[in-house]
Amino acid sequence: MMIKMITKALLVASLLLFAGCSSNNTDIESDMGIEDAPDWVNQGTQAISNNKGKLIHGIGSAPKMGDLSLQKSTADNRARAELARIMSTFMDATLSDYTASNGEQFEISVQKSIKSSTQVALNGSHIIGNWRDKKSGMLYSFAELDLKKLQSSITNAEAMNASFKKYFNDEFDASFDRFLKEQ
Repeated sequence: MMIKMITKALLVASLLLFAGCSSNNTDIESDMGIEDAPDWVNQGTQAISNNKGKLIHGIGSAPKMGDLSLQKSTADNRARAELARIMSTFMDATLSDYTASNGEQFEISVQKSIKSSTQVALNGSHIIGNWRDKKSGMLYSFAELDLKKLQSSITNAEAMNASFKKYFNDEFDASFDRFLKEQ
């Protein structure tokens, strides 16, 4: 029992470290070519805008393991790490646009507040579904984040720079649209 807990803790720590160290590369795999897989598996992680809103879909996977619960947890955590990677890229681009348009420099406390707001929004993500490849035993997870949660979190952050809040809310749609085009 203790070994399972330690294994899970190390896995989560590794995933968090991986998510924190990921690059800002927004090239997204558009077709993994897995036969008989649902479309979402082959489309991969992506930011989308549709009739449901502005969403980020994160796809994670885990190889066949002896413990189905650990495999599902691993795939789910990797899908959430994909959300974090895209969110980080989007927030970096928005912050860069804001700084360029206003000539303001951010203090460390404001940057921490943005990261904290992003983390709150990520906590609002949910797993939409899972799919197992019968041939390989690989398990895929599909996580979704509605960016309204991020926008609400930024708006309600007390330590946030007021001019950034206003810019973020005023430019949110345009920033997201530019972000989609850059992918």
